[in-house]
Amino acid sequence: MYGKPPCRLGVLVSGSGTNLQAIIDRIESGEIHAEIVCVISNKADAYALTRAAQHRIPVVVHENAGFTERRSYDAATVEILRSHNVDLVIMAGFMRILTDVMVNAFPHAIMNIHPALLPSFPGLHAQQQALDYGVRYSGCTVHFVDCGTDTGPIILQTVVPVEQDDTEEALSARIQKAEHQTFAAAIKLFVQGKIRVVGRKVIIAK
Repeated sequence: MYGKPPCRLGVLVSGSGTNLQAIIDRIESGEIHAEIVCVISNKADAYALTRAAQHRIPVVVHENAGFTERRSYDAATVEILRSHNVDLVIMAGFMRILTDVMVNAFPHAIMNIHPALLPSFPGLHAQQQALDYGVRYSGCTVHFVDCGTDTGPIILQTVVPVEQDDTEEALSARIQKAEHQTFAAAIKLFVQGKIRVVGRKVIIAK
């Protein structure tokens, strides 16, 4: 069916791995022509590692301890990813800001998902930020990663309405469902070669 080998994904995780699982499911269903060749976690107890192991995906525990600064940690991460010949890096709940070492190693080939409509509400607790501000709509954003906090070129966004009685937990749960669809769609576009970046704009071929 496909005339080229699958895109090789390296996934960075820190937590439960629900977005990782959604990506795995879509790869196994044939929706995305890709292969996850390694899952790297900076937390040894991240449940995402268990999810990966259940699907026989190689895992690497790459903790922060032993690294005196962020750039040296990222340099070691780059070596792990390159040893697996990774084409696209996916940040699926990876709770670290990347340095220029990582960003320059994989230019426009690192994707992150954020639970808000960027550029609004970057950083942590985006859902609570949205509720506190009183917005009527929030959502999620898939973007390429740069050296800032959720500041890279935007690939796809999905709008999620905010209900008047929403809690952070309720809004987060609805946004998370949208994340699974949106992240998969963005990865699929990359795999199909339909994305190019011009300045801050991501151009998607039709």
